[in-house]
Amino acid sequence: MALDMSPEKNLITKEDLARAREIDFVYQFTSNIKKLMEALGVTRMIPKQEGTVLTAYKAQGILEDGNVEEGAIIPLSHYETVPIDFGKITVRKWRKSTGVESITDKGYDQAVGKTTTAMLKDVQKDIRKDLFDFMATGTGQAAGADFQEVLAQSWGQLQILFEDNEIEMVFFMNPLDVATYLSKAQITVQNAFGMRYVQDFLGLGTVILNGSVPKGKIYSTAKSNIVAYYIPVNGAGVEKAFTFTSDETGLIGIHEFPDYDRMTVNDTVMSGIKIFAERLDGVVVGTIGGTVTTTVTLDKTTATVPVDGSVKLNATVSPAGTAVTWTSSDDTKATVKDGVVTGVAAGNATITATAGTATATCAVTVSAGA
Repeated sequence: MALDMSPEKNLITKEDLARAREIDFVYQFTSNIKKLMEALGVTRMIPKQEGTVLTAYKAQGILEDGNVEEGAIIPLSHYETVPIDFGKITVRKWRKSTGVESITDKGYDQAVGKTTTAMLKDVQKDIRKDLFDFMATGTGQAAGADFQEVLAQSWGQLQILFEDNEIEMVFFMNPLDVATYLSKAQITVQNAFGMRYVQDFLGLGTVILNGSVPKGKIYSTAKSNIVAYYIPVNGAGVEKAFTFTSDETGLIGIHEFPDYDRMTVNDTVMSGIKIFAERLDGVVVGTIGGTVTTTVTLDKTTATVPVDGSVKLNATVSPAGTAVTWTSSDDTKATVKDGVVTGVAAGNATITATAGTATATCAVTVSAGA
């Protein structure tokens, strides 16, 4: 009787093992980033199309005088958010290739499996670095002798910037800046997306620890200011052209396949995730052992106002809450009080806003006509 040499039913093949590794890769990544989103207070990730311009915003406006006579029309205050584009969201692609020599030398699990795990960690590191690089561009400032003082100063700045005592805050630190304190404190440290974090640290908020944050720097913002966008790698026709293992959201995709021409095992990964803060002026950059440089800017550098008319100048200061004093170079032409410039007589005057040692000016022309 002839022997049946066909493969047994339910035989586990190398393709099955590759698929299992792909599924595990996706599961580990999505689980880790969901933990990170939870720590950051991000309730959902927003899908975007390839090439969408990502925009941060800076709020500014004019608060009109609230002293209104009975029966008079209440002046309308105007506020707006000014967009600041900082780049497009794009799909990022990574690839690694493992030769047959490495597989025969190290074994398949070590040569392919462990290097795929290392690749996952590096992909996460790339996404984290983008977040930290963006946070470093925040316009708020804080400084102090040690990390506790900087955290407290940052907390105070955020209270003023968001004008909300109930906001939840998140702080990003280098582990070396807090290691001595943590070695002596009874604190629970958790893990998410290759980072460690402590909830309700010193009663201020969530502190996320990672070596990608420069030593001596602390980035902070309100959790509500953090947003996360992504390009679904399993949509927009990609799935018709390529075979990737992904989850239903498409946060990341991976495909492993053998190349018989080169005798290699290749892993290709793609993802399009961007995490950033929506308001740049809602991000405080703290410096341990540093000093704060006070800055002030005006929303207008020139203005025209009629005699007996007025125009409002808005000053933006850093650190938030720094007192601003206003002066006019010629009170016979124009006066200023709390940023409101009033025309007195036809001519010119320079209005100066001073915050600490910093100044900003606006050249005002007073016209004779109403």
